[in-house]
Amino acid sequence: MNAPFSKYLYIGFLLLGLYQGIFSKDYVQAAASLGIGLAFDPFNPEQKWNERPTWQKAVLIIHLALVAAMFGFGIGLNDK
Repeated sequence: MNAPFSKYLYIGFLLLGLYQGIFSKDYVQAAASLGIGLAFDPFNPEQKWNERPTWQKAVLIIHLALVAAMFGFGIGLNDK
């Protein structure tokens, strides 16, 4: 998959997940959308993890933390 198309998919799933989490309050679905977005690496997918700049690693780790937070909110707030 070429890089520009992958970036658009990444941004699309990121925006969809944020919309679902903030406006729809559907945290589990938001976690799923954000998690799918991680599959579309917005940076150079050919570059190894150890060779990536620190800011790229930070963006991906923060994104993964956001997925975990949304999943936690979904499980915790729906616990009755």
